[in-house]
Amino acid sequence: MSFCTRISRLPRAFDPDLGDDALAIVPELDGDVAALVRGAGGSSPYLKFLIERENLWLPGALDDPEAAVDRLMAQLRETAPDLLPVALRHAKRKVALITALADLGGVWTLEKVTGMLTDFADLACQLALEATIAAEIRRKKLPGATQDDIPTAGGLVNLAMGKMGAHELNYSSDIDLICLFDETRYDPDDYHDARASLIRATRRMSSMLNDVTSEGYVFRVDLRLRPDPAVTPVCMAMEAAERYYESVGRTWERAAFIKARPSAGDLNAGQRFLETLMPFVWRKHLDFAAIQDAHDMRLRIREHKGLGGKITLPGHNIKLGRGGIREIEFFTQTRQLIAGGRDPVLRDRHTVPALHKLASKGWVPDDVAKALSENYRFHREVEHRIQMVNDAQTHLLPKSKDGLARIACLMGRESEELQKELHTRLTEVHELTEGFFSPGQRGDVNAHTFDSEVLQRWETYPALRSQRALEIFRRLRPEILKRLAETARPSEAFLALDGFLKGLPAGVQLFSLFDANPQLIDLLLDIVGTAPALARHLSRNSGIFDAVIGGSFFTDWPGELGLREELSNVLAGEDGDYECMLDTARRWAKEWHFRVGVHHLRGLASAKEASVHYADLASACVAAVWPEVVGHFTTKHGPPPGRGAMVLGLGSLGASRLNATSDLDLIVIYDADGVEYSDGRRPLAARAYYARLTQAAVTAISAPMAQGRLYEVDMRLRPSGTQGPVATSLVSFKNYQQDEAWTWEHLALTRARGIVGNEDLIEEVEAFRQSILKRPRVTAKIRADVAEMRNRIAKAKTSGGVWDAKIGPGRMQEVELLSQTCTLLAGQPFRSVNHGLRAGVAIGWLDAAEATELLATYRLFRQIQLVWKLLSEISLSKDAVGTGGRVFLLRDTEHETLEALETELHERAHRAATVITLTLERDVPEVETASEG
Repeated sequence: MSFCTRISRLPRAFDPDLGDDALAIVPELDGDVAALVRGAGGSSPYLKFLIERENLWLPGALDDPEAAVDRLMAQLRETAPDLLPVALRHAKRKVALITALADLGGVWTLEKVTGMLTDFADLACQLALEATIAAEIRRKKLPGATQDDIPTAGGLVNLAMGKMGAHELNYSSDIDLICLFDETRYDPDDYHDARASLIRATRRMSSMLNDVTSEGYVFRVDLRLRPDPAVTPVCMAMEAAERYYESVGRTWERAAFIKARPSAGDLNAGQRFLETLMPFVWRKHLDFAAIQDAHDMRLRIREHKGLGGKITLPGHNIKLGRGGIREIEFFTQTRQLIAGGRDPVLRDRHTVPALHKLASKGWVPDDVAKALSENYRFHREVEHRIQMVNDAQTHLLPKSKDGLARIACLMGRESEELQKELHTRLTEVHELTEGFFSPGQRGDVNAHTFDSEVLQRWETYPALRSQRALEIFRRLRPEILKRLAETARPSEAFLALDGFLKGLPAGVQLFSLFDANPQLIDLLLDIVGTAPALARHLSRNSGIFDAVIGGSFFTDWPGELGLREELSNVLAGEDGDYECMLDTARRWAKEWHFRVGVHHLRGLASAKEASVHYADLASACVAAVWPEVVGHFTTKHGPPPGRGAMVLGLGSLGASRLNATSDLDLIVIYDADGVEYSDGRRPLAARAYYARLTQAAVTAISAPMAQGRLYEVDMRLRPSGTQGPVATSLVSFKNYQQDEAWTWEHLALTRARGIVGNEDLIEEVEAFRQSILKRPRVTAKIRADVAEMRNRIAKAKTSGGVWDAKIGPGRMQEVELLSQTCTLLAGQPFRSVNHGLRAGVAIGWLDAAEATELLATYRLFRQIQLVWKLLSEISLSKDAVGTGGRVFLLRDTEHETLEALETELHERAHRAATVITLTLERDVPEVETASEG
């Protein structure tokens, strides 16, 4: 459908004061188009001016307005530099007229209108920049530059900010630019000359667009968004700008860079600069402190512009006033700042699409996103009509009835109808956004319930040393005390919280998180009142609270493969920065580790499930980090020689059963396959290569960094223990296991599991493991070795008493030892305690009742261990368990009292120890062979 045809179907607004002047100046137009032109011209002196100036050109443009703009832009690209200032002004008038009629006629959507205006602004900036840079080059003022440097402006780039950056320019908008140059393109000795030349070019570009001549102007140019504009030149080196943002950049500048994009000049350099700023704009943690910053900014704007008070339409600022465009933009950008660091999907420059993405991720309710989107589009339409009247960068609704009627006319509406809708929409926006930024104060009515000295002491803690943290906490404290008063034992919970706050190194981010999500206070109180060890961990790593509201905290467990895939994707987002990847892995793992603990604490996962989840997480971390270590090592020393290497997990990791504080037993096995040296910049002999690769992997996992450690690593289970090489060749591993390994080393193989590495090598090691376990053995020797091992452990490690779940007669370590022995004697590849004990029954060494007794004992002690590792960092005892911890322990073990649980632990350990002793003295009812294995 043609432009003219579509216009003919629209309701038309007429200004009776205009008469037939518009028809007289455009006789070529048919009646329908002329009616639109008359209505537009009568309501807008500026549009009437454009119609009068461009009337001979309009008819062809109306057939296909987009093609007409494209032709205009093509003509501009061919314009000589000396004719460009005038040509740009003529083109701007024509684009403004086409855009206005396409907008008023409903032919172009809001996005098309703003996009077309922005496209023209981009071209105008590019052409102006090329012209001024070319002049500098001709005058030999730009060191080393040639004609080839003109398209990239000699390394200078315009970063479009605000609505231009978002491709959402107003009808009569100024353009906000930050002009930077890539100083690396110039020799250090030429830096000052290049800088002076590029500053001149920037000023001349701005003048070419901004200055008002007899032909008008192109765009008003605003360069004040650059760093510290009062003292810095209009064009800065990128390195200087980067230092500024890293050191003193403020939240409003972070928000501004959400919409930033390179628009003219050296676009590649501009994009590289924006990528360097990503850590400044997008924080790794959920940045709820941005809410207060945005709220403070809103209040300052209101105070400065005098925009407080009730909503009244005459003179209301549709952009900055209550319920206006800026409120929606602040709401959207603040939510983006909060969560965009963790979810790149939310980093959208465009307001309406960003709202929909926030809604899809659960950060904004769907109905709120829909309402704000509709209101934003409506507000922008009104804004355009206001600016069409006189081509003024104003956002104020007219103060007179006639003025409001004129805006209604341009929108094809009755004045009263428009005013009513405007008031309704402004009010709705204000109500939806005000509650987010300023949720109101809470009365501190519970303060008298708690120790006043402790309450006063809180404000001396490190977390409250900044005024900002103190302000947020004072606003938050009534809600904390209210929820404390509602706990089962308020005084005990109060003191536990005191310990948490005392250990908290900083508070702004965490307090902001609680301020925006009060439900998290309940979780904190649950943790500090139940699991002091987890609370201490939280006080040192409070950022992991982000995970609770990150969207997946209460979803189904993803399993080892799901975790591995997620972490691999997260690490891929670090763009090859090795140290950042390792720190990111630590932060990610802590969040998932916290999730396992909270799910266990709240009964969402059993002890058995938590044990598997801890193991899944550890396996996923090793599996995702190992390729990054290999890749980083490869850049220096070349790819792994031969078939490569694999990581073998042993102990609890191999058996897929860990607790909250487990370390990882690992072995690295490699097969150089006859290749003697690596092929890289710094080649290494194969043995040295894999030894150093292994050391690099251990460091990557266990070294303390900004985010702490991933895991402690224990490699003492490798062949020859600490005396042997840190990496073991496949040949050496096989030879050792076949000819030299002790019985305990074959017992360790019963729980070995390939974690990551060359798949063929993993399969070969697993096949070899099974072949070793299936070898015939002299059972009497095995029993004697295990009995001796049991005695040596008992002498070397003292039990912590009845509550010690691992060490001591009949406890976990002894049951595991017997289970592994059963597995070895049965020649089976089982890794779990359950399957091992059942294998003992299958060969007739245990009877079913004994196996059931041992397994029940093991599971009870396992529950005790998992609970206690979550609760405390000290040895378990009844006196060390608080009220919340007792409830957790009794719930998990299904006991009524600690005394009853203590009695059962004592009795079960005694019975299990007796069964183990009798079993080790008992012959295995099978034919023994001469082989000693």
